[in-house]
Amino acid sequence: MGQIKVTKAPIEGLYIIEPAVHGDSRGYFTETYNKRDMEEAGLNMNFVQDNQSMSVKGVLRGLHFQKQYPQGKLVRVIRGTVFDVAVDLRTGSKTYGKWFGVELSEQNKKQFYISEGFAHGFLVLSDVAEFCYKVTDFYHPGDEGGIAWNDPSIGIDWNVTGKYCGNAKADGYTLKDGTPLILSEKDENWQNLK
Repeated sequence: MGQIKVTKAPIEGLYIIEPAVHGDSRGYFTETYNKRDMEEAGLNMNFVQDNQSMSVKGVLRGLHFQKQYPQGKLVRVIRGTVFDVAVDLRTGSKTYGKWFGVELSEQNKKQFYISEGFAHGFLVLSDVAEFCYKVTDFYHPGDEGGIAWNDPSIGIDWNVTGKYCGNAKADGYTLKDGTPLILSEKDENWQNLK
């Protein structure tokens, strides 16, 4: 082993993964995934699909979860910076409804593993962000659920300005530099966890 550093987050089932980066004046090389290293670190996931998205500054995607076919996700950013968040939705968990977030960027090359049973979302902090993630189950149309990104009972600190008006709409919310938040219509209609 030695190619990755795995740090357990304060919520069981969440891990920050830092791959070894070998760089010089020409650039760098890193292994973004190595099954053997992950297994040696106690992470025995089986990935079946890779996804990639691009978003502009201020886009907030989430909080999404799968109802019948939960997915574990290994997420990373290959361009730009995002604030990535997971919320524990596992029935009976002592941390049910709690959240944890981590900044992922092309500079820090950190990855975030989110086990099955969590809602997931991210906020783009750079002009553009390209987001890549491996998942442990295939996409199943109609299986997606969601929670309001600004649910006060969860209390995620997205580091944005704005006032909660009883719904998930982005109206009036901005990043600290004044960039308006951008949500999809679907994400603006999710309800609170309760």
